[in-house]
Amino acid sequence: MSIVINDLVAGYIPDVNIVDGVSVAVKEATMTTIIGPNGSGKSTLLKAVVGLLPLRAGHITIDGTRCENIPVDRRITRHGVGYVPQSQNVFGSISIENNLWAGGHAMRRRERIDRANELLDLYPALGSRRHARADTLSGGERQLLAVCRALMPSPRTLLLDEPSAGLSPRKVQELFEIIANIRDRDRISILIVEQNAAQSLEVSDAGIVLVQGRIAIADSARGLLANPEVANLFLGGLVTSRNETA
Repeated sequence: MSIVINDLVAGYIPDVNIVDGVSVAVKEATMTTIIGPNGSGKSTLLKAVVGLLPLRAGHITIDGTRCENIPVDRRITRHGVGYVPQSQNVFGSISIENNLWAGGHAMRRRERIDRANELLDLYPALGSRRHARADTLSGGERQLLAVCRALMPSPRTLLLDEPSAGLSPRKVQELFEIIANIRDRDRISILIVEQNAAQSLEVSDAGIVLVQGRIAIADSARGLLANPEVANLFLGGLVTSRNETA
């Protein structure tokens, strides 16, 4: 397992647990989607995993190392954790290239430059405008830049919080195809929180439904897509998987 979360409890104010006893295991090179109603603790769970929120109980193991007492910067630089928050995930006033360099601030200069060039070559929508300010990008391009910033130090684990928020349906599909390709190409373990649940589950390996800080349902992604209760509550009705119609 690349990420193992055991009985995690976390919250923001005393005696109120937003995440209450959650256990999740994400295998290497797989993607797990977290869905659920607003306020169920999805984003809080990611913040606790990356180290932005202290745990009240439970533990987190990443690639065999217990990480709950390791600060955020060391989780990123030494334990290969990448994190993309839902908002304020790029610096709008600086260039695309400088955003990438900021994502690799702990890397050696030559390595940072080479890695940024590699990502800019990989994604021409960014590479062709590498010197443009990030605030001139479209919503989809900004989200791609945010993901690339997190990829700068070549993480083994990637945490994504609502990466498709505010995007058009076409851009949502494009972004999920990119994320799935990152998982397969780089063999990165991905834990993603998404309101566009059906689209995310379509390219995921597993999924969980989080309700009031607890796991209500855990299953394969295909199993959640086929679950009538999940479909009616979170997917807008019954969903026919593209894999089944291909």
